[in-house]
Amino acid sequence: MTEYTDHHAPEGLRTRGTVIVVPGRGETRETYTRLGRRLAADAYRVRVVDAPDIDADDLDGQLADLGTRLAAAGDGTAGENGTEGGIVRPVVLVGADTGALAVAALAGAVGTPTGLRPDAVVLAGLPGHTTGAVDAIGTWDDELDVRTSCPAHRGRLTDDTQVRRGALAESVPEALLAAAHGSDADVPALILVGDADPLADHDTLVRTAKSLPRARLSTVRGGHHDVLNDLQHRSVAAEIVTFLETLRNDLVPLIAVETSDW
Repeated sequence: MTEYTDHHAPEGLRTRGTVIVVPGRGETRETYTRLGRRLAADAYRVRVVDAPDIDADDLDGQLADLGTRLAAAGDGTAGENGTEGGIVRPVVLVGADTGALAVAALAGAVGTPTGLRPDAVVLAGLPGHTTGAVDAIGTWDDELDVRTSCPAHRGRLTDDTQVRRGALAESVPEALLAAAHGSDADVPALILVGDADPLADHDTLVRTAKSLPRARLSTVRGGHHDVLNDLQHRSVAAEIVTFLETLRNDLVPLIAVETSDW
């Protein structure tokens, strides 16, 4: 059984880069089928790995294990069917929830243990130190309300028997939060947060974004915790594609607005 799910660029198009997605608490690879297909349609090779197991007892070891898995997931993506060696750059790691915390921690680690040096990261739905919303998660419907208002995404989560219900009520290790928000990663970072995400610490996110040398914090209006899959998923995917295309152009935006009435 493979440890990742593939989404390929359309046949005949040159692959423009490689995106590796790291899910968060309770999520599966299937959670990111819609996002993977959409990014792949724009000629990016997408691989989704399993969500990392993160606890406070062996954080360094688990991050190292994730780094090894990411390196393995990147290997061979240059081939159409993944059997050939090599990888198409830029390579971008996309993390959600604790997957985003782990990606941020890895990107900022000295001597990054991934063996796969990313060219950029996308950090979505970074959880904060908030506890009130977590305490309010008592039922599956409560958790869905925290995650998303998108009917299709709610249905996918509910129908996926591998989704671990109640996961968002689990505490996030303080060491992981500190490593992620204290990261000094020098790669470009796009941070995505929903303004209706009760698990986000917006003040901390602003400080984190300002502390990084090349970071953009984008707030999604009406977005919940699963900001990559919420009702605004088309606009969020477009924001990610714009970031990927800007990255290919040395972070110089390809479109500049001259004048606008809206």
